[in-house]
Amino acid sequence: MALELKNLTKRVGAETHIHETTLVLTEQGFNILLGTTLSGKTTLMQLMAGIDKPTSGEIWFKGANVTGMPVQKRNVAMVYQQFINYPNFTVYENIASPLRVAKVPKAEVRDRVAEVAALLQLTPMLKRRPSELSGGQQQRVAIARALAKDADLVLLDEPLANLDYKLREELRDELPKLFAGRHCTVVYATTEPGEALLLGGYIGLLHEGRLVQYGPTSEIYRKPDNLLAAQVFSDPPINTAAITKRGDKIVMSGGLEWDVGGRLRSVPDGSYTIGIRPHHIQPRAINGQGVPITGRVLVTEISGSESVIHFELAGQAWVSQSHGVHRFEVGEDAQLYADVGRAMFFDPSGNHVAG
Repeated sequence: MALELKNLTKRVGAETHIHETTLVLTEQGFNILLGTTLSGKTTLMQLMAGIDKPTSGEIWFKGANVTGMPVQKRNVAMVYQQFINYPNFTVYENIASPLRVAKVPKAEVRDRVAEVAALLQLTPMLKRRPSELSGGQQQRVAIARALAKDADLVLLDEPLANLDYKLREELRDELPKLFAGRHCTVVYATTEPGEALLLGGYIGLLHEGRLVQYGPTSEIYRKPDNLLAAQVFSDPPINTAAITKRGDKIVMSGGLEWDVGGRLRSVPDGSYTIGIRPHHIQPRAINGQGVPITGRVLVTEISGSESVIHFELAGQAWVSQSHGVHRFEVGEDAQLYADVGRAMFFDPSGNHVAG
């Protein structure tokens, strides 16, 4: 067993920052904390590290209760989104610093620094100061320090947030490989659902200090437990609307209706909420599939080879996300196609019932 949180809470005055949370993190692959800013990701990581103390509950690590153990006595490494390095140290000295504090023999320090510097392409920069490095290189130094420490628990708090797009892509691809085969628990916090999907592993969805769902990343994306989980794990926001199932028909406001698919036939008639991810609404029908919908265009965004169309459908704001350049004029009625076969359905309590 790696890291386990037992009925953990954190309150500051009258405010609850972390509601009661019970969670067992995997020791293999990445554990991702996904949520918006102020959802509780950093607070939870600080509790895991021992930087902060919980109001109630316990933290167990490798079978031992470490709730009251200070961070200095734990073998923990944390990397923040800011480039936190010692400005007067060289790159070599920055990477070696936790090893020297732990009184690791000089020869072993040299070997470990050389190993992680090579992994992160920092070897030519070992004699430089952080001020002589780019932002991406500085963040590589911070990650290298965490790797060199050979920590039991590595916490990465939005480590790529301040990097440019290209560097983010490069490091995002490298990070899972860097930690592969190391016997440590890795926790990675992000606000971006797309980044979470690319990293894979396991994911914990956070919303206003509550753990919404935890499990394999790809499984939760495909089958969230409830509407809130689907909303947390969608960017652009998932499209939702009230619908009614009547026999073999699905009826939505605005006069839109379509035939019930095979997997919905067993669902009782009644009222539900439909959820359709933006990339399941396209400007063109794919292989003749898709329910045609007409929406008034509110905003269009074309970025490289991707088009995002914000439109109004039956009084609600919806979003389409598609590959390619698709130009629509603001205010015009756009003909789009919804792949309702990929839609999710939630009962009045928000629980996932189909899709």
